[in-house]
Amino acid sequence: MGRYRVAMDIGGTFTDVVTYDQQSGAFAATKASTTPGDLSEGVLAGLDAVVDEPSGIDFLVHGTTQGLNAFLERRGVPVLLLGTAGIEDTYHIARGPRTRLYDLHYRKPTPLVPRRDVLGIGGRIAADGTELTPLDEDAVRAAAQKARAGGHGAIAVAFLFSYKNPAHELRAREILQDELGDDVTVSVSHEAAKEWREYERTSSAVVEAYTGPIVRNYLLDLEGRLDARGLRVPLHVMQSSGGILTAESARRRPLQTLLSGPVGGAIAGAELSRQTGRPHLIGIDMGGTSFDVSLIVDGEPDVSAEAQLEGLPMLMSVVNIHTVGAGGGSVAWAEAGGLRVGPRSAGARPGPACYGRGGTEPTVTDANLVLGRIDPQGFAGGQMTLDVQAAEKAVDGLAEVFGMTTTSMAEGICDVANSKMAQAIRTITVSRGIEPRDSALVAFGGAGPMHAVFLARELGIAETVVPRFPGAFSAWGMLQTQIRQDYTEPYFYLDQDLDTADMAATLARLEKDGLDGLDREGVAGDARHASHAVDIRYAAQEYTLTVPLTGADEPLGETFLADVAQRFADLHKSRYGHANLGAPIEFVALRTAAFGDLGRPDPQKWPSADKPDFAHEIRTVVFDGEAQDTLVARRDDLFVGHTFDGPAVVVEDTATTVVPPGYAVSVDDIGSLIISRKDGQ
Repeated sequence: MGRYRVAMDIGGTFTDVVTYDQQSGAFAATKASTTPGDLSEGVLAGLDAVVDEPSGIDFLVHGTTQGLNAFLERRGVPVLLLGTAGIEDTYHIARGPRTRLYDLHYRKPTPLVPRRDVLGIGGRIAADGTELTPLDEDAVRAAAQKARAGGHGAIAVAFLFSYKNPAHELRAREILQDELGDDVTVSVSHEAAKEWREYERTSSAVVEAYTGPIVRNYLLDLEGRLDARGLRVPLHVMQSSGGILTAESARRRPLQTLLSGPVGGAIAGAELSRQTGRPHLIGIDMGGTSFDVSLIVDGEPDVSAEAQLEGLPMLMSVVNIHTVGAGGGSVAWAEAGGLRVGPRSAGARPGPACYGRGGTEPTVTDANLVLGRIDPQGFAGGQMTLDVQAAEKAVDGLAEVFGMTTTSMAEGICDVANSKMAQAIRTITVSRGIEPRDSALVAFGGAGPMHAVFLARELGIAETVVPRFPGAFSAWGMLQTQIRQDYTEPYFYLDQDLDTADMAATLARLEKDGLDGLDREGVAGDARHASHAVDIRYAAQEYTLTVPLTGADEPLGETFLADVAQRFADLHKSRYGHANLGAPIEFVALRTAAFGDLGRPDPQKWPSADKPDFAHEIRTVVFDGEAQDTLVARRDDLFVGHTFDGPAVVVEDTATTVVPPGYAVSVDDIGSLIISRKDGQ
């Protein structure tokens, strides 16, 4: 057995690495520059910084942005889409709602597959799963030749009602693989998303086909390099659902890893909720490129069964995360007489002007440096020395455009960025009927703690929590999760027609499939368990809510319908503000999640202070347009029992925490900084 458990989170600017020493019980965190041209290089560099030999690793997990970047940058492989003849245009027709009602320039999302690469294939499966017309196998072979001639790297197959009977999709894949071998990846919709709604299922298969080859090649390359260095344990990958799976399984189902990078923070938030007894948290992850918001409700991450990226839907279990282009590297610029910040980012290369890598445009990081809120000598654990003069020059150039001083321009950049991030928090809370003031704000990411208290002030949130290793909090969260596999079974019944015995048997089958799947992942029998949920809607409605089933529901006894109807009504009222208990409801799908426990680090208690004072210095930092004497302390010098008031700056290897005047700071028993508004302020 190895000594270390290691997690790595690849961001747009830095790759964060957290290690847990199973002998000493201590955590450590570090950063390495992300290498956009070859992400594996940044991963290996981060790994080399924390462990001498990969053979000493007992568990290794990482979140990858490879598939997400390929999607966002539109550099996936060319895809040929095969649909049922007569309705092959489903993918391009898409849905009718106009999501931006007052935008005169609104256009539907651009599909990943152009119309010329969509083929209709003869054959038809009925809604009940029976075959109406045999599959046109000659048309499938002709499609294979078109793929070869057209240079398509992947084929997506999405036939009507394949979630009820996948025979035609399976046969089509068999023919395509016989014709093309391993040269072309084939994604079938009933495996990408075994759910109703033809457009969404087709879109899921297309996204998997579009990004899958890139994810598979990346994982194969990384596994090969780690194996050559002596890694003796499987590489695990974070899923969009918040669980993990082995890299081997991720290569088979690459769609599940699409959002694996951001979700680590949500899982970390759930663990922090458990350790601190705070049931409701708003997690903000501000890195170099983006700002991600996630929710912890009653101690659990907010998970849904569908996601959208740039308007394109995907059916999969996913932690709800709202992302905007606002990070430390977000570029500030002038447009139409106003100041804009982001979404364009300076990234890792060239990066902000202060990085000294050739960047000349002002960014949020440059603005914070000008204001004195960043230590230029200790940035990223001392790996970088920031160029203050370059930052001042970049900000001053924009200040001249607006006729402002360099300092006021820097504060203006931060204020605009803060306003944009506060609106992102409102989008995921207020717009869904959740009051932000009922939650604590958890700040992480390299730049999150620098802006968190300003966001809390704008939103009326009373308490801000900055956990240990905030710059690597997402990676820390990856050490707290479990292997997870999700299974779905379409199940359409009105409540009056429901056969609870049949439902129980179906759930039992899904649970067996899930637990057997965990066996193939190497999870011991006593470390496996499953949970169930059901999608429900009011009869004649379109959209559903997912209602968890509890232990009291087994084996779906006499009060099951009444209990689940009440739970559905409560969820409906919470989400939409109204409910109609007693109205007919319809069951739409059964969901089973199988979990495998691979162990997790024990919580590390933080030592108590032996005296009330601690090492610190006083520097000048700008707040509200005024240079003020500010306490500056190292995070490593703060222990349980230490308290101090703002203005203050807390410096550590992975982040910087900024505390404006009017706020007080204390340290809890696991080393988190608790920041709250002082009485009367």
